[in-house]
Amino acid sequence: MLMLVALSAVIFPFIFLVLLRMPAIKGMTLSSVIVLLLAVTVWGMGSQVILSSILQGAHKTLTILLILFGALVLLNTLRRNGAVDRINQGFQSISKDMRVQLIIVAFLFGSLLEGAAGFGTPAMITAPLMLALGFKPLAAVSTALIADSSAVAFGAVGTPVIVGLSTLDTAGPAFFQEVGITVTLIDLFGGTFIPFILIVVLTLFFGKGRGLKDAWPMLPWTLMVGAVYTSSALLYAFLFGPEFVAILGALTGLAAAAFTAKKGILLPKDTWTDALQDDFEIDTKKSDMSLLTAWSPYLIVVALLLLTRIVPWLREFTTTVLDLSWTNILGVEGVTSNWELLYSPGTILTITALLAVLIQRRSFKNFTASSKEALSTIKITGITLFATLVMVHVFSNSGINTSDITSMPEYIAAGMAAAFGPMWILVAPFLGELGSFITGSATVSTLTFSPVQYSIANATGVDASVVLGAQLVGSGAGNMICIHNVVAACAVVGMEGKEGSVIRKTLGPAILYGVLAGVGGFIIMNVF
Repeated sequence: MLMLVALSAVIFPFIFLVLLRMPAIKGMTLSSVIVLLLAVTVWGMGSQVILSSILQGAHKTLTILLILFGALVLLNTLRRNGAVDRINQGFQSISKDMRVQLIIVAFLFGSLLEGAAGFGTPAMITAPLMLALGFKPLAAVSTALIADSSAVAFGAVGTPVIVGLSTLDTAGPAFFQEVGITVTLIDLFGGTFIPFILIVVLTLFFGKGRGLKDAWPMLPWTLMVGAVYTSSALLYAFLFGPEFVAILGALTGLAAAAFTAKKGILLPKDTWTDALQDDFEIDTKKSDMSLLTAWSPYLIVVALLLLTRIVPWLREFTTTVLDLSWTNILGVEGVTSNWELLYSPGTILTITALLAVLIQRRSFKNFTASSKEALSTIKITGITLFATLVMVHVFSNSGINTSDITSMPEYIAAGMAAAFGPMWILVAPFLGELGSFITGSATVSTLTFSPVQYSIANATGVDASVVLGAQLVGSGAGNMICIHNVVAACAVVGMEGKEGSVIRKTLGPAILYGVLAGVGGFIIMNVF
């Protein structure tokens, strides 16, 4: 009975969104109400903790809406400026094949954004960018979410490793580097295949009836790109630690992918455009804007994200000035929501949109019109995100109760450990995946479950770094199906109410990635 209640935050969203195909605004509201009632009646959470969790969810909703707003303002400003048309022309000069464009934009550029910012930002930028390049909305959102996976363990300059493992007794730079190297070793078995998995999803669900026949010719090139990313990530983890793995790996992959695509190396001769929007036409009129000028706002975003995270004085300035964080809400210890306004990717995206008007020498009206459009888009999304995040925080805070029951996440972990015992390494990624699915954060998933994973590893005599590596890779897989990431990505491409359709496309790859991570961990434990 208690296990079913603990899993209610998984079961009801799956039933409502995936099976019954409800819009997220309805399905997540119902799920939130049910989980909240169960938390009070079965788990013994008091009214003060419940209310503080609701306020925590409301506060966190505002932080995500700011990122959504920034992503939309930047894209819409660039579209009005004519920069998106110029970017599209640039892609046409590399490859007109949408399969190639998908890997470069969603997987590699998305991984670069993940390494710099994390916290769901990549899909909110790459999905609308792919939409502007002509991808169908459902294709853009689904593939953007799947692509934002392999880099997640090292997102936001290594935060999931450094912060996620910070509560363990062995925490420290040497341990973080050891686990980071293990993550990249495990990902050789999973992350290498992510580009091909993306192509399969694109051709199978959005092709014109040929399915895998259009995917197989891309296998050599996608394996090359995946191998370049994962093997270089291993090298960078060994040389520099976890902070710059995703950033440097993505840049290395981008260089290899752009060069080989331009030369047609390992690529089929045909050009695949089946996922193109109906009546979409590429503007072939010669632009007065250089390709560098068109791309410069995105380069500025990456630069500002990195500078605010790695330059000590700038990090301190952006995290302390205009700090709207709410600590120990209603006096409940540990119930906190962080929101450093200047440090937020949303603020950086909005500032960059303003800079884009100046750099690209366009009218300021482009920015104001884009701002109004963005505000209109995110209004309904806010309700859905609020319901989702209330459920998330009630689930996470459930250890604060009067029934002397462990928290719901810990109860699930203990039950899974008892059921699987010696074969735990095959299951460990799915605990990380579960954490990200519910909380929407690889960092929170690892903070929540790393003590449990560490204890299980020690109890079963398994190498703890391998189990924790599997936890982190699994948390990246969970990013594909995380509810509030899905809601946010759907919002930026105008697909509100279609969240269940997206999860049905991303669920299979998420499970497959978890399986590959478990197999990778098993091989490392028994071979190395």
